[in-house]
Amino acid sequence: MNIANHWPFYTAPDFIDVHGLKTAIRRKGTGEAVKYLHGAGLTRRWLPFHEALSRSVDLIVPEHPGYGDTPFPEWLDGFSDVVIHYAELLDQLGIAKVHLVGHSFGGWIAAEIAAFFPERLASLQLIAPAGLKDAFRHDIFRQTGEEVLARVLNGDHEKYPDYLEEGDPVEAIVHNYIESTTLARLAWQPRHDAKLERRLARVKAPTQIILAEDDRVINNDVARRYADLITGAQVVTITAPNVTTSHLPFVQAPTELAAMVSAFVSRSKE
Repeated sequence: MNIANHWPFYTAPDFIDVHGLKTAIRRKGTGEAVKYLHGAGLTRRWLPFHEALSRSVDLIVPEHPGYGDTPFPEWLDGFSDVVIHYAELLDQLGIAKVHLVGHSFGGWIAAEIAAFFPERLASLQLIAPAGLKDAFRHDIFRQTGEEVLARVLNGDHEKYPDYLEEGDPVEAIVHNYIESTTLARLAWQPRHDAKLERRLARVKAPTQIILAEDDRVINNDVARRYADLITGAQVVTITAPNVTTSHLPFVQAPTELAAMVSAFVSRSKE
């Protein structure tokens, strides 16, 4: 099957060997280097949000080990493995400092990277981030597919059919199983990092926490704590005309979110 003919937004990746792991990466644009870390789904795509953001920055969108087109490595056992992997990816790309952006599960990973390698960050932006205790409103491992759809887009998922298309149904089931296994390997118990709160004091880069108006996946009150734990961090809410933003603002408000992220990168230039 030619997946590109059946799947909106699917884009074949490039690959970079990172210490033996064939890592999928999609990259476009010029300017400040921005690395975007995706959440726990909607992989193997170059989305309108990515396209909009790439018009103002050098946008680098890798896929986590065990996600998208990046294979699941047997050595993956915890967040420290992912953190080191992404530090090595920057080395491979020849990037000393990067503007780091992460959404949800990817925001959790971004926060871990920022805590372990603060010297590698030019700025940090966390969009509806997980990672802190009680961040998730519901148990992410005990919900049906219908419940997930209802929560991530607040019941409006039928308005965004192109984002939900995954090509061949059997292949999609296998692929989603692999990604779910990766998520469980990293976040099964507990559903947060108890050490992260203390470690966030190490973050020195300009930081912005971006929240949705009505997030039914992440507790906004908990997500705001990132701003309490990172010196100088600010909290903003992403809005857009004719929509109440949900856990996936890059779906509902791609141009508005891209503009918000780009503006903060511009303000954070050294």
